[in-house]
Amino acid sequence: MTARPAAGGGKWVTVGPDRLGRWITGFGERHGEPVVEAAAELVTLRAPDGATAECHVPFPPLTVADDPVPALVAHAVARRRVGVLLVRLGGYAAGVFDGDTLVASKVGARLVHGRSAAGGWSQQRFARRREKQSTEALQAAADVAARVLLPQLATLEALVLGGDRRAIDELRTDRRLVPLFALERPPFLTVPDPKLAVLTETPSQFRAVRIRVTEP
Repeated sequence: MTARPAAGGGKWVTVGPDRLGRWITGFGERHGEPVVEAAAELVTLRAPDGATAECHVPFPPLTVADDPVPALVAHAVARRRVGVLLVRLGGYAAGVFDGDTLVASKVGARLVHGRSAAGGWSQQRFARRREKQSTEALQAAADVAARVLLPQLATLEALVLGGDRRAIDELRTDRRLVPLFALERPPFLTVPDPKLAVLTETPSQFRAVRIRVTEP
């Protein structure tokens, strides 16, 4: 479980799906039995002492039931087949997860120079070379996404993206990947260079439940 300050007050708490039920129970023990309000994308707990916990539903919508807390927990722990695409300039990783298990993947890298040379003609030549390297790197990332994720398209419930937003946005122009991007779901993952170890750990981020907690 992780926590960080929330803009506008309170804090964001990230809770793994297997710990969600215990976390909600603990919230009630600390603040009193809450009133629960449920919608497709948000379950809110309002405690009698004024504390609130806004639980953002992972992979919405949530099918709202008479007792929304068990419904939210069951929704969070459900085993899903999810595609993941991580791209940073020069590095990329694509994978398919069945629950927490990585069942298909490809990781790669392309050289993209990150420093500018001296001014004048040399700098212009450097800029052209870097642009060419960037284009080739993003093309390689798109090719890997098509190779790994498109064959699994019919089985995927969602596509989770991460890395550098500008690099990901460049891939949106690839017509092959349009059906994949139609499955895009939050969160956008903040990750370092997309290596296999980084890809393997992403379920701890995209399966977690984000909760905004405010206390009196």
